[in-house]
Amino acid sequence: MEKNQTDIEFRTAVRLDIRQGAVLDWPYASMNILSALIASYGLLANSPAVVIGAMIVAMLLGPINGLALALVESDRSLARQALVSLCLGGLVVFATSVLIGMVHQQVPVTNEIMARTAPNLFDLMIALGGGAAGALATVTPRLSVAFVGVAVATALVPPLASAGILAARGNFELSRSALILVLTNMVAIQFAASVVLWLNGFRGFTRTGGLQLGSFLQRNLVSILSLAVLAVILTANLHQVISRQLFETSVRGILEREISAVPGDRLALIKIKRTQDVTMVRAVVRGPTAPTPEDVAAMEKKLPAPADGSRLELRLRFVQTTIMNRDGVLYDTGSDGLDNN
Repeated sequence: MEKNQTDIEFRTAVRLDIRQGAVLDWPYASMNILSALIASYGLLANSPAVVIGAMIVAMLLGPINGLALALVESDRSLARQALVSLCLGGLVVFATSVLIGMVHQQVPVTNEIMARTAPNLFDLMIALGGGAAGALATVTPRLSVAFVGVAVATALVPPLASAGILAARGNFELSRSALILVLTNMVAIQFAASVVLWLNGFRGFTRTGGLQLGSFLQRNLVSILSLAVLAVILTANLHQVISRQLFETSVRGILEREISAVPGDRLALIKIKRTQDVTMVRAVVRGPTAPTPEDVAAMEKKLPAPADGSRLELRLRFVQTTIMNRDGVLYDTGSDGLDNN
């Protein structure tokens, strides 16, 4: 009897904590504005450490856990409160990042921003694991310290800030991709948290028998369908990423082999740019002997065909270099220690 009473008191306390985390008030809005400011400047500065700081400061996980609990316990009041808090909190972050993006139009788009514009299936798996870990930390007192790690793993503010910065520059396609990552994280975190809460007995005060599995799935039907659609989209994105990486690795290997066949020449840099009709392979070659147009044509024929069916074009930029020491010209460039320059 005492154990049951203790469980009831603990769950009541957890419910209260989750409800408080879903409240829309000035501290909640202020922390999200500050997290957006930190994230935006961290993204523009290309600083992962600053971006991580913004993840910890943000408070968007609270409303998501509130929505998870509301769906488990059929609490419409909490569901409305959590949805309003989540939507307005996300809007505050997005608007703040748009303003910062408009002020700093001259700053180039950084790798930290671009990293949030290519969501794939791995991001969905991370969000599901993070949502489950966050809910477990919420209902297990000794695991509460892990919540900081959950905030970092299930990042919501950085992709939102990336979307705002890109939208301010008119890059709406990339902004949309970042928003897809935000939606993926939100839906996956909510569903995983609902599952963990349900498994830990959070099934409502009025149901002595507990919420049945069928009812639980019915209440989370929108989340499940959303996850299914997102899984299809993100799986396709993952296949594209893998295909692109395999193509780039193959191209680099072939060019390195062909160019290094000429004594002293080496491949210094390679970039691949895709348009609707052409896949452009741009390479920088350094050495004493310039490739001829015939050499370029021969190398181009050996490169793999792009998976998207576009036409492949190879362009080489040759930089005349001569490496020597007291004994004369060196053709073994691997010994000069400057291969990355």
